[in-house]
Amino acid sequence: MNKTSVIFTCMIPVFSVATAFSSAPPAKLALQGARIIPVEGQEIARGTVLIENGKITAIGEEVEIPYDAMVVDVSGKVLFPGMVDPHSARALDIPNENLPVTPFLDVYDALDPSKAYFEDALRDGVTAVHVIVGNNCVIGGLSRVVNPIGMSPDEMTIAAPVAMKLSVAPKRGSGRMVQMATLRETFLELADYLERLAEKKYEESLEEKGELLEVGPKEARRLGKDLIRPDDYDDKHRSLVKLTSGKLLAFVYCGTASDVAQAITLAKENGFFDRMTLVLGPDCFKAIDEIKASKRPVILDSELIYRETDPLTGEIRETFVPKVFSDALVKFSLQPSPSNSLAERYLNYQAARCVRHGIRRRKALKSITVNPAKAAGVGDRVGSLKVGKSGDIVVFSGDPLDFNSWVEQVYIRGILAYDRKDDVRLKRLLGDEPAEVSTAADDSSAEQPNGEGTNKSGRKTEE
Repeated sequence: MNKTSVIFTCMIPVFSVATAFSSAPPAKLALQGARIIPVEGQEIARGTVLIENGKITAIGEEVEIPYDAMVVDVSGKVLFPGMVDPHSARALDIPNENLPVTPFLDVYDALDPSKAYFEDALRDGVTAVHVIVGNNCVIGGLSRVVNPIGMSPDEMTIAAPVAMKLSVAPKRGSGRMVQMATLRETFLELADYLERLAEKKYEESLEEKGELLEVGPKEARRLGKDLIRPDDYDDKHRSLVKLTSGKLLAFVYCGTASDVAQAITLAKENGFFDRMTLVLGPDCFKAIDEIKASKRPVILDSELIYRETDPLTGEIRETFVPKVFSDALVKFSLQPSPSNSLAERYLNYQAARCVRHGIRRRKALKSITVNPAKAAGVGDRVGSLKVGKSGDIVVFSGDPLDFNSWVEQVYIRGILAYDRKDDVRLKRLLGDEPAEVSTAADDSSAEQPNGEGTNKSGRKTEE
């Protein structure tokens, strides 16, 4: 195991991730003197962001700072909105359950605030995570959006419940026909359950009035439909009712291009098409016409380059997937690599690759901030630096798309949640920590000689 993976996964306290929310944020905080990239709105060469009671109240070149505000001088730095991970199961004990259909489950029950993933998220500038079950399911449970900081799921939560996970790609060990048959059977059973419940409610209403049932089952079900109350649904069906009635978002996974049409049809037939986000596998760009026509947002696979071999010539063709969606004017979100590999684990690196391949800078920045926030239903709260939104701000040492830039600090709701100078793991990785704090696991990878470490791109750097 290399040194990077040892340091980033061993569980020793590094900075106060779990306890930062135990104290109240400063009532007023001013980050002053930095270049500001709000994503929504024009960049500011040198300005101030004022946060009061956890929310941004002013942003600009000339901001009147209250006398009682805590002022932090960030001159020479760059202020950027906290990035949003739009689709992650890494905060859960296991990404999927064995049962194929589990709409009654909630990620709340499996979310572990002590996961090293949350620590990495802060270190990488991610301030909001959409925690959702993995792709190996038919119908999964309910998701929620959380901050990567807090001592309990309740304390971490930004919004819940947010979405239900569905997959039209075959569950491991199954086939496409079985997958689609199970999906159809689930929604047909739901329709039958609702009809029987409506009939039962109508009969109960007649009993209360002392009247006799004088209509047939079809009419009784029609009349009883409006008598159903939210508490009448059982646990097995309650979430599915919310999904089909437009009260939940739907994240639908398509493993291949051939799954896209099935996903669109399924969503239209069951009432959640207008609230659907497509989670796409690597080759789904081949269904770009259907996706563009649907006008639904998408979350792209973390592997941005798709390679295939021409069966006739043997030539390897490469497609930069985000460019296909950008050219088609499809709103897309990027996600970090779940393998935790460098450098694909960094959202700003993924965005920088987009710019390198010809995608406009503003669109690339939105793909890691505004777009995933909107897809997860929290676009009104996070994703950009804007008055009224949460004070979730990343302080970069330089431009966020320059891979030589570091995340210096992270503020969540105006609370200093991460400070690079207090990051013990990072100091050890770069050879700044005294040798006596090294663990046995670290001894397998010797530190660089002459005080040299490595930066995020693997290049040596003098400290």
